[in-house]
Amino acid sequence: MARRTLPEARGRRSLLKPVATTTVVLLVLTAGGMLLFLQPLRLWLAPQPVPGLEARQSLDGRLLGHFPYPEAPASGLEAVAPGLKLRPEAARALLAMQRAANAEGVDLRLLSAFRSKELQKGIFFDVKAERNQTAQERAEVSAPPGFSEHSTGYAVDLGDGATPQSHLSEGFDRTAAFRWLEANANRFHYQLSFPRGNSQGVSYEPWHWRYEGSLEALRLFEPARQLGR
Repeated sequence: MARRTLPEARGRRSLLKPVATTTVVLLVLTAGGMLLFLQPLRLWLAPQPVPGLEARQSLDGRLLGHFPYPEAPASGLEAVAPGLKLRPEAARALLAMQRAANAEGVDLRLLSAFRSKELQKGIFFDVKAERNQTAQERAEVSAPPGFSEHSTGYAVDLGDGATPQSHLSEGFDRTAAFRWLEANANRFHYQLSFPRGNSQGVSYEPWHWRYEGSLEALRLFEPARQLGR
């Protein structure tokens, strides 16, 4: 039989040294089958990813239901409306989608686009305090900084110019703009991020759509797509 030996002291130390970078293989059973997650052990040992928030990432990387996303570089964004920016490919698709909607009598409005992590920090923590919400309650309607799709430059909030009272509310799904998006958004590579009963546990947001028309965008949103299957 083959015999494996280790140098006396050096061999034993080497078994402990890489523990912080060890990859953990996790199999999670879901209603739709089994998901495989490869997670670095340092994810479990690391401190809370958002200062001031007593919460840790789950085994699939989420924080309070939201996946982590990088912030798009300022040089990689372009203006799509006054004060609003997107990645160039997402901007072109959005403008084309607005033109198509307008041709059919639908006033599709862009309400929000790219948000920096610093801006998202205020949206999360300041409103949380103002509304006396717990972190979990706030996360159901807004992502913590570093975990928002808006920071990628690929996500938008949309509204109907004919019914501004429906902006950023569930009532948007009863507008002509939402019905048009349901029928046509896929042609422009836009996808509803948080439908009813979504697996991330985020509140239903009929106004929040993300662009999935590039390889980079698909890679960024693949964990969310996998979870939603």
